[in-house]
Amino acid sequence: MALAAGAPAVLVASILLWTGDFTPKVQWTLSILIAMTWLGFTFAVRERVIRPIQTLANLIGALHEGDFSVRGRAPRGDEVLGLAMMEVNSLGETLREQRLGAVEATALLRQVMEEIDVAVFAFDGDLRLRLVNRSGQRLLGRSGNELVGLHASKLGLAETLEKPAPRVMDIAFPGGAGRWEVRRGSFRQGGRPHELLVLSDLSRALREEELQAWKRLVRVLSHEINNSLAPIKSMAGSLRDMLGRDAPPPDFRNDLGRGLEVIAGRSEALSRFMQSYARLARLPAPKLEALDVGHWVRRVSGLETRLPVDVLDGPRVSVRADGDQLDQLLINLVGNAVDAALETGGGVRVGWGRRNGALEVWVEDDGPGLADTGNLFVPFFTTKPRGTGIGLVLSRQIAEAHGGSLTLANRRGGKGCRARLRLPL
Repeated sequence: MALAAGAPAVLVASILLWTGDFTPKVQWTLSILIAMTWLGFTFAVRERVIRPIQTLANLIGALHEGDFSVRGRAPRGDEVLGLAMMEVNSLGETLREQRLGAVEATALLRQVMEEIDVAVFAFDGDLRLRLVNRSGQRLLGRSGNELVGLHASKLGLAETLEKPAPRVMDIAFPGGAGRWEVRRGSFRQGGRPHELLVLSDLSRALREEELQAWKRLVRVLSHEINNSLAPIKSMAGSLRDMLGRDAPPPDFRNDLGRGLEVIAGRSEALSRFMQSYARLARLPAPKLEALDVGHWVRRVSGLETRLPVDVLDGPRVSVRADGDQLDQLLINLVGNAVDAALETGGGVRVGWGRRNGALEVWVEDDGPGLADTGNLFVPFFTTKPRGTGIGLVLSRQIAEAHGGSLTLANRRGGKGCRARLRLPL
């Protein structure tokens, strides 16, 4: 097309040159000059078009092959092909950064999978193993090369892929037996669906929690028992020494009576403590029945006689719950609020409402507030002279048995404390 564009001018010039009154020397010289100029500019135009397009083709081919290091020459001025070259260079840089990020993310994912303390397996649509981490290899007692390609039934994992998840199962593997939390997920690789299986060993965590619970129990029991046995032992020793004297003191009977009263009092306190612990440990499962929240809150609030409790009515709503257990829970919360309010001469308010799809019952007081929020739910911890330290613990157990929660915090807008009970609707 470049040759055709210059051909009319060359043809006209040649006709005028060869038909005019010119010497042959001039005719040949000008003809050669015209032809060379015509061909020179024609091939220059061709190169200006073909070379950038070939470079673009090479760049796109390199991107197609995954080589993002090749770059085209920077454009000169406002050339259209130069701008296209610049865009391809920018695309190559973007793809390079994306591939580098994908490679780094994949490397991180593989490293995490190798280091985490859970067994991870990936199966294809035919339930053949395609990926296993180091924990999974230890669990099955074989290397990854030996495991990849085997069917789930040969690995002893077919049951975990058939039953619903998440769930807890007792399974024995070559590398260990115990209770396992089974979780599953799905993903696609190469356009084909795959199944991801994750097994978490719960036995060790349960054993550690059980050990910590026993330690806390022994610490609490030993503290309370020693507090009761120490004065009993001391008083018993004093009475024994008194009886061993040849001549008892004149006030022997009074001392004996006071000593026996101390022994009886501490024994009774120890008995109450053990009864409280037994009550805390034997909380039965709730018997769910329909419960009108408004009637329940007003009835329990009316049981408090030491201080009038203001009931702020909320929406009409009902829940399925154990009425007796929720009575005990709310009695504890209202009683604690009244105890706090009596110290400062303040009041107590109770209300309820819907929030985020759940029922929220709150009890707030104008008392001094909470000084130590870290020990609120520690069994047998109490700041009251005659408290047992199980009221809040028992209340939280009741709330959690109903699928809810119980929290206590100091009020933000004023003095005092607010307790929040959340129950599913």
